[in-house]
Amino acid sequence: MKNSKSQILPSTAKILTEFGENIKLARLRRKLSAEQVAERANISRPTLLSIEKGMPGVAIGSYAQVLFVLNLEKDLLKVAADDMLGRKLQDAELTVKERAPKK
Repeated sequence: MKNSKSQILPSTAKILTEFGENIKLARLRRKLSAEQVAERANISRPTLLSIEKGMPGVAIGSYAQVLFVLNLEKDLLKVAADDMLGRKLQDAELTVKERAPKK
């Protein structure tokens, strides 16, 4: 089986980078070392450094573990909490087809 990396859009990469920087700043504000957070999150130090760089290949569970250690896990609940597009589609009662029409 061919091992290929998934490609992400530059805008998504920028968001992940900022997310990683925010996690690093939260760790530094709490005066915790990378080693301490990695140990408490049950991940390796290189994985934590990848998270802090916003690398897309890191499992979301690892991100969640680090957020838990930093007492920020509830921030994950804010993701898609205010889905403006979804609400507009729901209000317009548009039906979304499950598959594309045949040509």
